[in-house]
Amino acid sequence: MKFLTNIVSVFVVIVIAFLILPLPTGFLDMMFLVNFAFSLLILMITTQIKETLEFSIFPSLMLITTIMRVALTVSSARLILGNRGFAGQVIATFGEFVLQGNVLVGAIVFIIITLANLLVITKGAERVAEVSARFTLDAMPGKQMAIDADLNSGLIDEQQAKERRSKIQRESDFFGAMDGAAKFVKGDAILSIIITLINFVGGIIFGMVMENMPFGEVLVVYSIATVGDGLVTTIPAILISTSMGLIVTRASSENNLNVEVARQVFSQPLALMAAGGTITAFALIPGMPAFQVLLLGPAIFALGFILRMQRNKLEKAPAAPDGSIGSMDPEAIPEMLNEASYYKDIENVYGLLGVDPIEMEFGYSLVPLVDESSGGSFIDRIVMFRKQFAGDYGVVIPTVRLRDNGLLNPNQYVVKLKGEEIGKGEVLVDYFLALDPGNTSEDIDGIDTVEPAYGIPGKWINEDMREAAEVYGYTVIDPLSVIVTHMSEIIRRHVHELLTRQDVNTLLENVAKRNPAIVTDVVPGIITVADLQKILSNLLRENVPIKDMETILETLGDYGLSVKDTDMLTEYVRQRLRRTITRQYVSGNVLQVVTVDQDVEQTILGSIKKGEHGAYMALEPEKVQHIVTNVIEDVNQIKDMVNNPVVLTSPVVRVYLKKMLDQFNPNITVLSFSEVDPTVQIQALANVTM
Repeated sequence: MKFLTNIVSVFVVIVIAFLILPLPTGFLDMMFLVNFAFSLLILMITTQIKETLEFSIFPSLMLITTIMRVALTVSSARLILGNRGFAGQVIATFGEFVLQGNVLVGAIVFIIITLANLLVITKGAERVAEVSARFTLDAMPGKQMAIDADLNSGLIDEQQAKERRSKIQRESDFFGAMDGAAKFVKGDAILSIIITLINFVGGIIFGMVMENMPFGEVLVVYSIATVGDGLVTTIPAILISTSMGLIVTRASSENNLNVEVARQVFSQPLALMAAGGTITAFALIPGMPAFQVLLLGPAIFALGFILRMQRNKLEKAPAAPDGSIGSMDPEAIPEMLNEASYYKDIENVYGLLGVDPIEMEFGYSLVPLVDESSGGSFIDRIVMFRKQFAGDYGVVIPTVRLRDNGLLNPNQYVVKLKGEEIGKGEVLVDYFLALDPGNTSEDIDGIDTVEPAYGIPGKWINEDMREAAEVYGYTVIDPLSVIVTHMSEIIRRHVHELLTRQDVNTLLENVAKRNPAIVTDVVPGIITVADLQKILSNLLRENVPIKDMETILETLGDYGLSVKDTDMLTEYVRQRLRRTITRQYVSGNVLQVVTVDQDVEQTILGSIKKGEHGAYMALEPEKVQHIVTNVIEDVNQIKDMVNNPVVLTSPVVRVYLKKMLDQFNPNITVLSFSEVDPTVQIQALANVTM
């Protein structure tokens, strides 16, 4: 076994020695047969593999076989010129078989075979290898991004992702090597023609001058030797060239070439019938061999007709109880690999119904920013954002699926929530975004734009101006940070839509590890998982973290038996989380707010009606418009003094006022007095009146 591991090295050394050492004719015959067998073996392997990487050593084998053919050609040329045209029985047999007693016809056949190998097979395979290498390299970023997206979505694990990345790298290396190896085969074909001419011309000169042979005898002897020698090297070269053409044109599939050809050709019965009918019609042309035409044409037509009947029988088979097609022996007829037959299985249709919670699509210019193989760190940024978000809000955001989209502007990206677009932006990869915080010392030149996350005017500047912009007081952001920030803000605004009941169950399981009693007491005895999901979503909608699940469950346990309105239960939970809520808006232990006049509160309270599904507000549109306008005006007045203005009202009014404002400006924060930490000082900067 250890010997087998070194057999290639030994073989290559021996073959190279053939270039120098003279070989006896018997041994040369054996090596020609080995060359035939080796080339045929390679051809058979290329027809059996399912994908190119199963035969990744092919470029190296091409080099070895090329060196072997060159060495044998040199050895045979030495014998032809020095042994009166006899270089072994194999060469003599091939030469006599092709010439058939006619030197001119045999020479023409040999030239046609040689040129066909050089100009058709080798040239075509070389071009395909070159194009495949280029396309494989160009497709690497998109494939890498698809792997990262599958990893983030949980479809594959880290080990599978590592294997896929390795496969992509190996494919790139393979086709790059094939592009170079094609030059070996092309050079070998050209060298065979040159050596053949040398053998023929040199043999004639050598036979007439050195051996004093008559011209007719010289022509016959050296023609046989030359043509035979050319064939025993050209035919294996054709086999290798054909193998190269097959492997570079081979697409990955679940079966080898033989099965795929049978399936894909015989899955088109109408095409077979048309071809058979056309061939049959050739019998009407005067002079056509009627026997051969009428034998082949109807046979092809009959084959297509039989396959068509079998397909119709399959399509009319009774449906199973689940709506799928009845069972069938997979070997009975060729598999119909088309869209219609695939979606006859209703389970395959259900596979189209799912949507990704969060999805991002990128134009091709942005792919290097998110592709890890190109140095992009977008995946790492998402991971760190998920960690930070979980620590801040107590929620683990779902995986973000990443896709490249050729229909987008090259510099554009799109954020989708459950399949629908909710945000988009454009970034310039080689530029930086400069934002004016309002205290810059000088203006700078750049491409005017708007920051996508917050709508702040900015300018795209190049790398050379970055340092100057920072000196002038601009906030300079790289393109990747612009995308991550935009995505983060979108997720923060819509996280309440991403919270599923499965997420709630996971949160409950996490709490049960620390405090199983609170979970078993509250869920589902006092409140259902569905209602708990609504309450948690209400909190997240207004940026209230749900990290303190134990306090939330305890509050629901206290009020859940007597209060069934999820909005009211949310208000009780908010009051228990007042320290968490207050911390977000307080500055220096002072909470600067816009208060609501008592008349406004009484107007809202007077419009509250009780219904079967809870309380609701029935206020005249004019009053709603008046209250909303006054609130927005007061909030805008204090925006210059307060980063995040807060409207403060009584507990019973808060939820209704917030719902009213959400229809016009959902970014306004509304708190109740019960949600403010007693240790915090309240400073009223404005008052909303009727």
